[in-house]
Amino acid sequence: MLHPDFWNDQEKAQTVISEANALKDQVNEFSDLFETFENLEVSYELVKEESDAELQAELEEELIKLTSRLNEFELQLLLSEEYDKHNAILELHPGAGGTESQDWGSMLLRMYTRWAEKKGFKVETLDYLPGDEAGIKSVTLAIRGHNAYGYLKAEKGVHRLVRISPFDASGRRHTSFVSCEVMPEFNDEIEIEIRTEDLKIDTYRASGAGGQHINTTDSAVRITHMPTGVVVTCQNERSQIKNREAAMKMLKAKLYQREIEQQEKELLEIRGEQKEIGWGSQIRSYVFHPYSMVKDHRTSAESGNVQGVMDGDLDPFIDAYLRSRIS
Repeated sequence: MLHPDFWNDQEKAQTVISEANALKDQVNEFSDLFETFENLEVSYELVKEESDAELQAELEEELIKLTSRLNEFELQLLLSEEYDKHNAILELHPGAGGTESQDWGSMLLRMYTRWAEKKGFKVETLDYLPGDEAGIKSVTLAIRGHNAYGYLKAEKGVHRLVRISPFDASGRRHTSFVSCEVMPEFNDEIEIEIRTEDLKIDTYRASGAGGQHINTTDSAVRITHMPTGVVVTCQNERSQIKNREAAMKMLKAKLYQREIEQQEKELLEIRGEQKEIGWGSQIRSYVFHPYSMVKDHRTSAESGNVQGVMDGDLDPFIDAYLRSRIS
């Protein structure tokens, strides 16, 4: 029988390998960018000497591509905070509004799944609670890939939708809200004391997406951290033990995020700034009617291509937010 530490060691080894590969990719990308820049310099000298219109058009096209690659490379270098390289745990919670808000939650679930797929990230559903008629009541995703948390921390906050409701027979315009929480996923490297006596652990039968295949036993786990009231649930695995392990990782992440938010709140109070942290902190509006526009209220970044954004084209908003943090 394998020693219990075997799997932890394997996981740590995989993390080290993943980080090493990511650094190798950065070095290779830098070398390729530099080589491309040198080649374009040569082309530029030729254009100046020969006034070749075709070569000039090709040079301009390549410059646009190089600029885009440089912006992406710079953004990756900016993701240097302590836990940016970690996987992310993302939670969606619809606000008041019943079916309308729950449907908006499912639309955001699709948006983030599409975005992650385009990035080459792996998406795992840790917990899923379907809506009564449509959409979701809540969902928890693990989005795994290098810098997943670094990117997705830009999405934390309240997302507002304005549209003609498909659930309103009168065709009236509705406004819906969904809260997005994002935390880094931890293994054993974070030092957060969690006492066993502070935990209330409940088990129940799994349900929802995927749950219909594993609900013959009480495999789902809900852990309540009594001192803070923080609750986490996991029902993705067939094994109650594995669900408990995953739930404990989620609890660590939530308690860590809680500490960070408290520190940020205290810092803002010291600076004399007023910023509500929580449900009132609307970060972005998605307007489907009477016009089409997605606007981020923190950076003023916007897009008229609403369908593209809902299909996962979030990078311009994430880019603008991350750059605003260093400006």
